[in-house]
Amino acid sequence: MKDYKLTEDGLYAYQYPRASVTADAVLFAEKEGQMYVLLIQRGNEPYKGYWAFPGGFLNMDETVAHCAERELEEETGIVLTGMQLVGIYSDVERDPRGRVITAAYTAMTTMPEATAADDAAAAKWWPLNALPKLAFDHETILRDAKRVMNIKD
Repeated sequence: MKDYKLTEDGLYAYQYPRASVTADAVLFAEKEGQMYVLLIQRGNEPYKGYWAFPGGFLNMDETVAHCAERELEEETGIVLTGMQLVGIYSDVERDPRGRVITAAYTAMTTMPEATAADDAAAAKWWPLNALPKLAFDHETILRDAKRVMNIKD
């Protein structure tokens, strides 16, 4: 049984609600014995002005890993492939826009220069011991990414 129909404008309409999917990139770098993480300042609501990991919504023609790579490049200018999966985050209340599930990816890098673009108002490498308040559930994602990368507090 089909639970969808094709609308006149070529879109699919589903009988049951569907979740949106996003991907986030958690980049770490070490400089002079101190660990840093790359964050972008959100230029749009929700959480406008808050800091978050580069990330965004999945396109219909890409994998979630490619989505994380694309969003990283779009929002910071950094090109990086081969990131490691941190986990899938699906708390029902994690995004005020609605039901959004994210896949978080991580990598260690050499601290390339980040330039804010797309919907990022700013991009900056932050010392892990001096982070701003993070948007969404990114504190949880950060904790898990540090564990995956074996980064100690």
